[in-house]
Amino acid sequence: MAKRRIAVINKELWKDFSLGRVIMNVCPVNRSGEECITIDPKTKFPIIDEKLCIGCGLCVKAAEKAGCYAISIVNLPEQLEETPVHRFGVNEFVLFRLPYPITGQIVGIVGSNGIGKTTSISILSGELKPNLGKVGEDVDFEDILKLFRGKEIFDYLKKLEEKTIRTSIKPQRVDKIPKLYKGKVSKLLKNVDERGILNDLIDDLRLENILDSEIIEISGGELQRVAIAACLSRDADFYYLDEPTSFLDVFQRLLTAKIIRKYCKDRAVLIADHDLATLDFLADRIHIFYGVPGVYGIVSKPYSVRVGINTFLDGYIKEENIRFRNYPVVFSTNIIEELTSPEVLISFKNIKKSFDKFELHVMSGDVRKKEVLAVLGANALGKTTFTRIIAGEIEADEGEISGKIKISYKPQYIRTNFDGTVEHLLSTATETNKDDYKVNVLTPLNLDKLLLKDVKNLSGGELQKVAIALTFGRDADLYLLDEPSAFLDVEERLTVAKLIKKLIETKEKSALVIDHDLLFLSQLGSRGMVFLGKPGIKGYVRDVTSLKNAFNTFLSTVGVTFRRDPQTGRPRANKLDSQLDREQKEKGDYFCM
Repeated sequence: MAKRRIAVINKELWKDFSLGRVIMNVCPVNRSGEECITIDPKTKFPIIDEKLCIGCGLCVKAAEKAGCYAISIVNLPEQLEETPVHRFGVNEFVLFRLPYPITGQIVGIVGSNGIGKTTSISILSGELKPNLGKVGEDVDFEDILKLFRGKEIFDYLKKLEEKTIRTSIKPQRVDKIPKLYKGKVSKLLKNVDERGILNDLIDDLRLENILDSEIIEISGGELQRVAIAACLSRDADFYYLDEPTSFLDVFQRLLTAKIIRKYCKDRAVLIADHDLATLDFLADRIHIFYGVPGVYGIVSKPYSVRVGINTFLDGYIKEENIRFRNYPVVFSTNIIEELTSPEVLISFKNIKKSFDKFELHVMSGDVRKKEVLAVLGANALGKTTFTRIIAGEIEADEGEISGKIKISYKPQYIRTNFDGTVEHLLSTATETNKDDYKVNVLTPLNLDKLLLKDVKNLSGGELQKVAIALTFGRDADLYLLDEPSAFLDVEERLTVAKLIKKLIETKEKSALVIDHDLLFLSQLGSRGMVFLGKPGIKGYVRDVTSLKNAFNTFLSTVGVTFRRDPQTGRPRANKLDSQLDREQKEKGDYFCM
């Protein structure tokens, strides 16, 4: 039996329309007289006939030789002999199967970016009608139901078609909400309060201080909590939350997990997120999304949380004998406790900064040469303010910073007003050796394939990787990175952690990294710096300490313990008040790695 193939052309990367003739001429099928590759007379884009394609890859190589990484031709797993759920267009992304929500349970979905998680949520919430791969056709819903007859999701889809169930969705990109809604936070929330629980949600999510603020004025973390409150306020049977932890600190993530359970006990919840610790803590079961990002995605059967996450990290589904990644994602089995250099790069003492309603006091600390200093703490305690002081963007009211050094800074929020391609942006900012930069930064971040894409069209994860590349493109002694894991999937986060650590070691530089993903920080930090205090009122830092002590100090304020998973080495959050949780708290060992 002939192999099934998916051919995808990324139109955003197809800049040179003369390449169409080039790939037509190298195609063996075309040269034999058949029309495997043709040119659409209206759009001028090439079209690849997947039934005629023999998978030789010559068209891919010809395009890449010209610097264009727009074509992907992939063989589907031999076991996959089924109708797709949805295809966006000719030679565009294909989704196979769907996860399914269950009343009274919280279902988590995990997978790489661009693998179909948001598409699945759009279909299940009723925002997108699946076309069963029949591009341009309005498929009868009876045909959709036939595809799922005899499966658990059948009854759900039937009720969705009959409009006898209600859904509520929290969108992925909450940072885009200010562009869609103008007005005060209180007005937005009152407009969607169908369950009469708004006041309770405001108290639980700690939104009382921003009710009179304009939506455009509030931070990313505040936007996220407002979006979660709006989603849960609607009277729905099924709740869909797409990346609800973005911009939230660890305390807020675990608090949000408790709130979702509290208000959705008798409802169904489906959550897509890259924070494995939160999914581990919150979900009842897990669906794995696998495939090739931007090309096709397949949804696995449901697993228990531990088995599902570990299977995803392993990259191999035993029941179907499918290896969807040729390597396992492996965590360092022990928290890094390295001997740091005694040579101080920069030191700070008695740093103070006051605003109208907030004050920061960093008592003492330093960054050593060839180290990564991990910075932990809740939102609104002054982490970004301190970083901006070090970067020279704002001045401290008091204090001493010793050490004249060159600094490269990646801010927390990334602006997208650059008018041009990724290649143009990177070329204007890169100061290091270009060959070395390509090997050590661009290739690991998979950015060499995005060079021709317009910056304004980048996704959140793509933009984050470009910002990281820009930061390391500058020649500096100290690299400051504020939340570099935001919008990145699990694999990308570990790639970035390895990249940062390798560059610091090989180039003999230093880095200060702020992040809320404890798994991420545990893989790269050599020492830790903990911000404590009252969010939005006062933040303080006593000193810099070992990473183990920093994690214990921070997690003791959150009230959550972590243990090491014996199979993957990843930190796992203990269920609150479980035997392990109580034992570790009694010992004062909140991060048992």
